Amino acid sequence: MTSAIRHVTIDSSDAHALGSFWSEVLGHPLHEDDKPGDDEALIEGAGLLFVTVPEPKRQKNRIHFDLQPQDRTREEEVERLLALGATLVDDRRRSDGTGWAVLADPEGNEFCVERSAGERAAG
Repeated sequence: MTSAIRHVTIDSSDAHALGSFWSEVLGHPLHEDDKPGDDEALIEGAGLLFVTVPEPKRQKNRIHFDLQPQDRTREEEVERLLALGATLVDDRRRSDGTGWAVLADPEGNEFCVERSAGERAAG
């Protein structure tokens, strides 16, 4: 018998606020029962559970998301995410179009934005 990952749980200082950010990033809604001030917020379609914890983030993530835009270019997606409240942490994009951008969500959790499938296919 094996186990299955039910959720990836992310500690946060405000579960609803951080869950709302990621809900916009991924285009999946928060669970209908989740309200501002709740200790948990769930994005069922992505399997992400945000929980409020008392301690702040202290160091670099040991695990992170690599996002691949589905209906836009990497550059367009980076701009969209910055407008949602992400910050650019490290720009690893290369002049030949390869590479990625390292961003952080509003609580400082790092994630990467890679090229879309269309950009990869084009070379």
